[in-house]
Amino acid sequence: MDLQKVFELNKETWNTKTGIHYESKFYDKQAFAKARNSLNSYEINALGEVTGKSLLHLQCHFGQDSLSWANKGAQVTAVDISDKAIELGKKLSAELELPVDFVCCNVLETSQHVKEQFDIVFTSYGSIGWLPDLKPWAQMIAERLRPGGLFYMVEFHPILWMFHYSKEKPILTYHYSQNEAIYDEYPGTYADPTSKMISKEYGWNHSLSEVIQSLLDAGLTLELFAEHDGSPYDVFPDMELHDDGLYYIKDGLNPSIFEVKVRK
Repeated sequence: MDLQKVFELNKETWNTKTGIHYESKFYDKQAFAKARNSLNSYEINALGEVTGKSLLHLQCHFGQDSLSWANKGAQVTAVDISDKAIELGKKLSAELELPVDFVCCNVLETSQHVKEQFDIVFTSYGSIGWLPDLKPWAQMIAERLRPGGLFYMVEFHPILWMFHYSKEKPILTYHYSQNEAIYDEYPGTYADPTSKMISKEYGWNHSLSEVIQSLLDAGLTLELFAEHDGSPYDVFPDMELHDDGLYYIKDGLNPSIFEVKVRK
């Protein structure tokens, strides 16, 4: 498989998604402009006070979370493979007067474009599934952390990615940790299922052990690992909103979210 062609196809898809997502209710640009916060309780509780800290946001999309961290006082650099998303992030940064240094690059090549080290490296929700191998990803994270710095991620649970969702009822289809790329082609996007775009994308399933071991092998020390049933986002079928403001899989027997925090 030609990974360069795979990354280019995924980039084209995300370039198309960017405009649709920006206009979607999911990202609610008017509400974001007022609140200047798109962060959820998991990441806010995990990272705490960030004022004056340097933060690198990996796979930032068009930067709502990046701008939210800047609004909380962090000095933020954000990277994404989509040039359209980076352009929009820069535009929003100027409009909202929230300084963020946006950089367009493949996340695996971050160290070629960003040379400084950070107090915090952060990524979240639907990020690692675009990467064929987590070892270079983890090594890059270790390179970009200053001594004592921490990496935090909150991500959808790998069990959820074992299902194929194009049918009326999700079908258990993929291995929990699948080395082969998964190609999917479907109408719409998670932020707007009614969109007429056809999403064409390659992804990979990564087990929890692969995630954690890749970070340990890069010389980082595990501080937190947690799994949760509640998700901030209603992006999987048959999810129900509970009183805590989180969505739960109806009759689900598995968690929907996991967290990892490691320190250099």
